[in-house]
Amino acid sequence: MATYEPVIGLEVHAELLTESKMFCGCPVVDSTSAQPNTTVCAICSAQPGVLPVINKKAVEYGIMVGLALNCRINEFSQFARKSYFYPDLPKGYQISQYEFPLSSNGWLDIDLPDGSSKRIAIRRAHLEEDTGKSFHVGDHSLIDLNRAGVPLLEIVSEPDLRTVEEVEAYARKLRSILVYLGVNHGDMSKGVLRFEANVSIRPAGSHEFNTRTEIKNLNSIRSLVRATKYEIQRQTALAEASKPVIQQTMGFNEQTGETVTQRIKEEADDYRYFPEPDLPPVYVTEAWVEEIRAGLPELPDAKRLRFVEKLGLSTQDAEVLVADKAVADYFESVLRAGGEAKSAANWVTGELFRLMNTATIVIQQVKIQSADLVELIKLVEARTISTTTAKEVFAEMFETGAGPQAIVESKGLAQISDESALVSIVERIIEANPSEVGSYLSGKETLIGWFVGQAMKETKGQGNVQVLNQLFRERLEAQRQGQ
Repeated sequence: MATYEPVIGLEVHAELLTESKMFCGCPVVDSTSAQPNTTVCAICSAQPGVLPVINKKAVEYGIMVGLALNCRINEFSQFARKSYFYPDLPKGYQISQYEFPLSSNGWLDIDLPDGSSKRIAIRRAHLEEDTGKSFHVGDHSLIDLNRAGVPLLEIVSEPDLRTVEEVEAYARKLRSILVYLGVNHGDMSKGVLRFEANVSIRPAGSHEFNTRTEIKNLNSIRSLVRATKYEIQRQTALAEASKPVIQQTMGFNEQTGETVTQRIKEEADDYRYFPEPDLPPVYVTEAWVEEIRAGLPELPDAKRLRFVEKLGLSTQDAEVLVADKAVADYFESVLRAGGEAKSAANWVTGELFRLMNTATIVIQQVKIQSADLVELIKLVEARTISTTTAKEVFAEMFETGAGPQAIVESKGLAQISDESALVSIVERIIEANPSEVGSYLSGKETLIGWFVGQAMKETKGQGNVQVLNQLFRERLEAQRQGQ
């Protein structure tokens, strides 16, 4: 039986975090919570005789993304009319870029689960306007135009992706870059970042490009992965049955996990692109590009490298910390508060992530202040509390937002390190367990852990393990000498 290789390219639509829309002065609002049709004007509602004006900030954000994706920023770019019926875009066409995009010919390196990396080529990143939103209620359709005209950056990869693992890695890396740049907040549940996967298959070893399908409007990375995986399986089954793949636009059914036909796919000619007559071309000077380049923030790859080389973190810890900008920001706020990098990374990627996953919250909702985490770490280093007790304190900090010192004092959790307070416990345990003492003296010295465990039970976990270990050894060795 023949084996098949997937050929996948992604189109990513990212709303840009400008204050106003792409071609008018209407404010950009959260389309999931704002009252419908409250930020609409004559331009974005396509009234006769109005003229659009290009949003300069959107162009700057587009240049930032192009630079971050190693693209060539084109000196000349031009908007065009894409003639296509959008029921939720009043003009009946979309202003986009096609022949002359803002940036092109870039690349993005992705890291794969097996430890390898791969470079994915970026064909173009161009500006356009978003559509409104349709709502279907019974036999009626309602339109909200708040989102119509919001600046949108479409990022188109070459068909360089070959597995769903590569698709996921590319999507996560691109989302992370957009959030680091501050041009998109990455909340896919609100539709500000949407994926479209172009999928085809071919016999393994072939270099041909076969008929593809396009899966539209995937609003989560999980859906992107599920839809792509299903479509590969669907096309493979067709090939094995000697049936053709029809070029078409597909939707994804979240409940069934299947792709479904929406319409026969249009070609570029069907859109009848022509230069937008109401907008001038965009000319980008080298000086403007360099000014924007100089203002770029530290991006995930650079931050990860710094965490490894400057802070001494493992590559794995660094990758986990930089994957989400908000997590990286929290971690660095702990360092600024006086935390040591490795111990801070252990607490953030360990206990904090565990509690966040259990509570199903994000880092922005965490109540633990950076300075309080540093204080907790120092309580452990000073042996005021044990690591086990620290986890108990941390859990209450997570729940209440209280400081660690207050929790330790209110619950009497301070570690007992005073030898005089522990020696009587040690001697009582030795006296009460002659059989275990005999085994220890006969050479089974690993029993020291058992003795310490008994003392920790008596002290309700507050005994200093190091001090107890020392006291038990001293007294047991004294018995050995007296034999």
